[in-house]
Amino acid sequence: MTAILGDRAAAEDCVQEAFVRAYRSWKNWRGDAPAEAWLHRIAINTAISHQRYARMREVGQVIRRLGRPGPAPDPAVLAERSDLVAALRKLPAKQAAAIVLRHHHGYTNREIGAALGVPERTVASRLATAKMRLRQELGDWEPQVEVGTLQTDGVPSE
Repeated sequence: MTAILGDRAAAEDCVQEAFVRAYRSWKNWRGDAPAEAWLHRIAINTAISHQRYARMREVGQVIRRLGRPGPAPDPAVLAERSDLVAALRKLPAKQAAAIVLRHHHGYTNREIGAALGVPERTVASRLATAKMRLRQELGDWEPQVEVGTLQTDGVPSE
C-alpha cells in the first residue's frame, strides 16, 4: 500500500479500511479463490479510491483558492477576446485548462501539476502543444500587453 500511495499514514488508513470492507463482505467471498487474493484486490481498490478522492480534494482546494468569478467583463473587452475564447474552446480540455491556469490565473507549472495530479513535465508539454495550436488557429495574433506585464510565454517584458 505504501508503494501505491507514497504515504505511510494513508497506507495504514487504507489497510484498516480494506479489512473493514472485507469483514463486511465476507459472505460474498467465493471459496474457490484464495482469500489472500480477494483481500489483496480489496486493498488495491481501497488505495485507488483513496488516490482518486485525494485528487478531487486538491482540485477543490484550487477552485476555492481561485475564488468566485468577478463581475461580468465589459462587452467591448469580450469582443476583442472572442477569437481567443473561440480558439481556447477548440483545444482539448486538458490543454485549455493548463493554458487558463498558467496564463490567466498565474499558477506555476508545479502548482498546476499538483492540482491536476500530473507531473510538471506533462503540464509543460500540454502548454507547449496548446500554444502551438493557438498560434495555428489565431495566426499572427499577439495580445496587447503593457510594459512590465507577462508576455504570452510567461516571461516578464522589459
